[in-house]
Amino acid sequence: MLQNEHDAGVADTGSLVRRWITYAAGIYVLTLGVSLAIRAGIGISPQSSLTRTMTLVLPPISQGTFNFLLELVMLGLTYLVMPKDFKARSFLSLIPALALASFLDLNLMLTDWIVVEPYAGRFALLVFADATLAFGLFLMIRANLVLMPIDMFVNTIFKRTGWKWGNIKTAFDCTLLVTSAAIGLIFLGAPHFIREGTIINGILVGQYIRLYFFLFARFSRNRER
Repeated sequence: MLQNEHDAGVADTGSLVRRWITYAAGIYVLTLGVSLAIRAGIGISPQSSLTRTMTLVLPPISQGTFNFLLELVMLGLTYLVMPKDFKARSFLSLIPALALASFLDLNLMLTDWIVVEPYAGRFALLVFADATLAFGLFLMIRANLVLMPIDMFVNTIFKRTGWKWGNIKTAFDCTLLVTSAAIGLIFLGAPHFIREGTIINGILVGQYIRLYFFLFARFSRNRER
């Protein structure tokens, strides 16, 4: 699951069972963070805004289901971009994608009672949600297992073009954001779930992950002494 050489220092190369447990825990914590960000109500990430908007367009279908469908589309696009490099094991990425969809629907149900009215409270909840989401991503990076289809697609574009990974991810997120806004305008009369929190999410998640990398490296050095 490593995306660049900086991730190598945090990767767990030990017990496969431990790594899968870490990976599953990471998925759960990530979806908890996503759910809390939604409950904050001041904007969510581009991917979440798209799948959340779709639940308003087609209410009977859950956000987890839409998230899995998005991952499925990304897996198909990965094949179209580089069909010769597409292996049968790439379908294994659908297993964690299905787990993520299930955990997301579960956590949305478990956090349904959370209603925060004061803006300061909403902001604080979003900051905490982003920290939780980022910690889930950190655990998944540490487990160093299979990529989710969306990350696999971004990596495939990176291999095909040689462009900077960060620039590709930014362009991808912007595409999801524009798609979410367009669907909101066409079917709902206005964009939904795209607010200041969307920008805050984009800034904080990356910074939180850097912080977790730093703390892990420091903890590892102290433990070796």
